[in-house]
This record gives sequence, C-alpha cells and structure tokens, in this order.
Amino acid sequence: MRAGFLRLPLLILPVALLAASGCSMATKMVANTLAKPGDTYTSDDDPELVRRALPFGLKTYEGLLSSIPEHGPLLLATCSGFTGYSYLFVETDAEILGDAKYDESKALREEALKLYVRAKDYCLRAIDVRFKGMSAKLYKDPAKAFDGVKVKKDDVPLLYWTAASWGAAISSGLDRPELAGDLPAVRVLAETAMKLDPEWNKGSFYELMMTLDALPEPMSGVPAAKRDAVLKGHFDNAVRVQQGNSPGPYINMASHLDISEKTPEQLAKLREQYTDLLQKALAIDPEKDKSNRLLTIVAQRRAKAMLEQIDTKIPRSPGSLDPGKK
Repeated sequence: MRAGFLRLPLLILPVALLAASGCSMATKMVANTLAKPGDTYTSDDDPELVRRALPFGLKTYEGLLSSIPEHGPLLLATCSGFTGYSYLFVETDAEILGDAKYDESKALREEALKLYVRAKDYCLRAIDVRFKGMSAKLYKDPAKAFDGVKVKKDDVPLLYWTAASWGAAISSGLDRPELAGDLPAVRVLAETAMKLDPEWNKGSFYELMMTLDALPEPMSGVPAAKRDAVLKGHFDNAVRVQQGNSPGPYINMASHLDISEKTPEQLAKLREQYTDLLQKALAIDPEKDKSNRLLTIVAQRRAKAMLEQIDTKIPRSPGSLDPGKK
C-alpha cells in the first residue's frame, strides 16, 4: 500500500463549522484542499501519532461527504485513507500478534476486512462520479466495463485505489464467496490503469499484481506451474522502480511463497528464501525515501514479526502446521 494515502491539514474545526452551517461552496473548497494528495502522513516517523490521528480525520471526511456526497476527490481520499489505515495498522497488528494470540489476531483481520469493504464502497462511489454507471458495469461484466470509455492518465489513482481496496477485501476474505467473485473486476481496473502508467507511484501496480496473481489458480487465472515466475517478474519490476528503497516487495514476496506439497529439503530452501527476503526488508534505511518513511517503518514491524514467527509460516517438516491456523 504505497502512496500519499491521506492528507489532513489542521482544518478540522473550520470543516465542522462549515458543514454545520451548510455553506456548500465553502465546504467544497475545504474538501478540495483536504483531498489533495501529499505526504504529510506517509513521511512521518511516528507511527503511533499517525495511528491516533487517522480515525478522527477519516470520520471528518465522512462527515463532509454527508454534505457533498458526490465530491469525487474527497471520495477517493476517503477510500485511500481507510485502505491505508487498515493495512498499516489493523492488518499489521494482526500479523504481529500472530498465532500466539490467535483470537485477537483473527478479530483484527475481520476488522481489517470491514474497513477494506468500506474503503471499496467509497471508491466505487468515486468511480461512478467519474464514469457514470461504471460500478454496475464492473459487477455485471467487468471485461467490457471500459469498452468505449475514454480513460485518462489522471484517472490512474482512482483506478488504483479502487482495485487496491477491493483486492485487499478479497484477499482478506477468501472464505467469502460474495467477494471472491469480484476478482475479475479488480483485475480489469488494475490492467486498465497499468496501460496508462505502469510505474505509477513507484511501482504500486507491480505490488498489487503480486497479490492478485498469488491467489489460488481458480481465482488468479495463473497456472500453478507459472506462478513463481510471474510473481518474480512483478517483484523484480517493483524493486527496480523503487531502487530497493521499499521493504514492500520483499515482504510481499515472502508472504506468498508456496509451501504446499513440499519435501523437507524444499521447505528448508524456502525457509532460507523467506529469511533472506525479510532480512533485506529490515536492512532498508527509512531515510532513503523520506516521502514514504512511515510506510517503511510500519512495514519493517511486519517483517520483524513474520521473521520471528517463521515456524508458523514455513514449517520445518510437511504437515507440522495447525490446519486451523494457517
């Protein structure tokens, strides 16, 4: 989850007053300011400060949207904000707790799923503002949704965040048939945007495609025999574009190593690969890319937890994982 996902200037009191007064023009002006992308949060070096600030900011966005429900930029900012908050804090906390606190971790993952769905709904509202009736087309026949539609490079952030929030919901809710069936729509959104700007936002699409193509073959459409090569291609492109300054691709690749039907020797090699990837993620200096300093710091927390829990991720011998806690 890369990108300046939320920008909250110190306008909370004015926003509340404007919304209460019903001054629509002034409210729209404030909404335009709030919705502008930036790195106010992603460049911060204090994750706990950001964690405490974001929920209040997001509820402020929702309050504004009750007055201006079709403000496309604010809808997009709200979508990206909920997606980023869920990934950086809720889902990461679940990862850190791990199997040692299974019930708490499970509850956090369920909360993360709800937030991703909430984010996706805001993005679909935004996409309908930009392309009238598009959400219905994506649900009905995603392969033809953009036929005859003029999509511009400026639309890439909207397509990305719609795909990212929706894809995160699907990935978090693999046991939810009502979500799994939406994967073709997510892929269409991502592929449409990638045609316009494949390296947008320092390789965000390559990381997104890693997640989509790592899903089970019936969902991803990627043959099992080609899966590793496909993921490696996305990984190499992400690292290239980011110049090795982001832990994201390393963590993503480690998360999606396939441990099914492996011999003890193969599992041993996978453990070495898993360890190497996470150690590389931890070795990255957050100061190398100050605009994404917060993302690096939080991602490294996740990498550290994954490394500490290696025995629950990649067993030393086949069948040693608890099937109920994979």
